[in-house]
Amino acid sequence: MSHRPGWVFYCSFVLLVLFVVAGGLMPAELSRYANEALDFTTLHFGWLYLFATSGFLVFCIAVAAGNYGKIRLGADGEAPEFSYLTWLGMIFSAGMGVGLVFWAVAEPMSHFVAPPFDSAEPRGPQAASMAMRYSLFHWGFHQWANFALVGLAIAYVRFRLQRPGLISEAFRSTLGNRVDSGIGHSINILAVVSTVFGVATTLGLGVIQINSGLGAVAGTAFGVTPQLFILAGVAVLFLLCSLAPLESGIRFVSDANMLLAAGLLVFVFFMGPTDFITAAMTNAIGDYFANMVGMSLVMTPYTGDDWVERWTIFYWAWGLSWAPFVGSFIARISRGRTIREFVFGVIGMPVLLSIVWFSTFGGSALYFELFEGAALGDAVLAEMSSALFATLNYLPGTTIIGGLMLVLIVLFVITSANSATFVLGMFASKGVLNPKRWSRLTWGIVQVSVAGVLLLSGGLEALQTISILAAFPFMVLMIFMAVALLKSLRNEQRQIELHEAMTRERLLRLLAENDHLGDERAGSEPGLKPEEPGKNE
Repeated sequence: MSHRPGWVFYCSFVLLVLFVVAGGLMPAELSRYANEALDFTTLHFGWLYLFATSGFLVFCIAVAAGNYGKIRLGADGEAPEFSYLTWLGMIFSAGMGVGLVFWAVAEPMSHFVAPPFDSAEPRGPQAASMAMRYSLFHWGFHQWANFALVGLAIAYVRFRLQRPGLISEAFRSTLGNRVDSGIGHSINILAVVSTVFGVATTLGLGVIQINSGLGAVAGTAFGVTPQLFILAGVAVLFLLCSLAPLESGIRFVSDANMLLAAGLLVFVFFMGPTDFITAAMTNAIGDYFANMVGMSLVMTPYTGDDWVERWTIFYWAWGLSWAPFVGSFIARISRGRTIREFVFGVIGMPVLLSIVWFSTFGGSALYFELFEGAALGDAVLAEMSSALFATLNYLPGTTIIGGLMLVLIVLFVITSANSATFVLGMFASKGVLNPKRWSRLTWGIVQVSVAGVLLLSGGLEALQTISILAAFPFMVLMIFMAVALLKSLRNEQRQIELHEAMTRERLLRLLAENDHLGDERAGSEPGLKPEEPGKNE
């Protein structure tokens, strides 16, 4: 397979460079046009984001729970490439590490001071309960189902069918050889562009959070200029890390992520309001499962409220724009696992970790606000990214914990960006598992440039807007991807059933022949005579 760049590389690169140049020269115009496109998309197609994401969750669970769940993503009997804990750590770090840190306190406190749909008294007990419920919902099963669908389709194609690990290859069962032509190239170009915007959103959120952390720990000013310097520093770190192989680069950084995140989680859980955290988590889990269907499909056609667009649709769109990257990366590290193990590992375990994480940090913030008079709600209103470090001020060892949290954010950003360079290199190099270094460096620079343009164009609001817009075409593509994957699985199941039927028929025929031979032997033994016809009648 040639490693030379082709149409996917050049077209994607040119489109993204044009975006960077236009955004750098006209940031205000970019922000205005993006907002107009966002209003149009959410007004006419907001419902589709909700139905599609819920459908992906149902699809993944149904595939894993049925007969297809036994199929292995690789040769029959092949062992997994990574241990279970390392596999989960890499999934979690690449998937939602930066977002969890950024929103762990910011989202619950945002819903606490401004409850969804004005359905509760702001800053009251009911608002606190609803805040935790929606935080778990937005970081729960729906979000990870996006990653699981794409990851399953790519892993099945790459390791079961032994084809290149490209998004377009997942459509071969429905498009046939047309995936090798312009249609397939267009699919891969869309995947590259969507991935870059999704990762750029995460880079931007991480940089904003690092800026807030440096302000809390070292008194650094908050603004676009320091954020661009932080982005440049982080870029140098993850570009150097991206030059290492997957096994010694991303793997070790993700292991460090998980150890540090686990240590901080345990510290806050036991040094914070432990009893309140456990009670809030129990209540939130019950609320989440009791109201999951209603929250999944809620819209506001009678009031014109834009809360769903600002929160739920943003989260689903962010996950959808991340899906080609996270899904492909998860596929890359999931060789040898069964479909059932893959789906429940990707959807199940990270959700449990997210629930514990939000309950610990978000629950602590709500406790300090409700019972100790902390002004965390006001801090969120003033600067959303400051909520986490403001919460840490109410725990012992604030300076040390704040510094460690800052290191964790940097490591999560590096892991996400580093993983994305591998995936983008795969997409643009015809699906090779280990892209060339120059390809990884190129896409790393592109990611940083797009993130910088979005920070210049409006910060957090621009990041949210671009996520929703970039996700829409790939969401439509994912619907057809699910159809193609189901067709491939059905074809394999038919082949398995046909093989079993043929094997059974051969065994029965062999047994019948052996029985016939046994009768002949019995009739030819000395002293035995074959019965004459009609003698015993």
